[in-house]
Amino acid sequence: MGMVMVKCPQTGRAIPTGMKTDRETFGRSAVFFARTHCPICHTDHAWFAREAWVYEPGAGAPGGAAGSLA
Repeated sequence: MGMVMVKCPQTGRAIPTGMKTDRETFGRSAVFFARTHCPICHTDHAWFAREAWVYEPGAGAPGGAAGSLA
């Protein structure tokens, strides 16, 4: 189980969305739009599922840096 992450458009840093799932389930999910409060810049960011990824500690990062927290 991992955390769905998106990139803060202000800082470029990865932020958690508060949604927990695994990569396989998230990859099968319907396209959706959501908002997440950013703990870094303290604003709400709107995002689409295609812009997000699942970060699973200890799992290999698919696509390189996209699966990391940095």
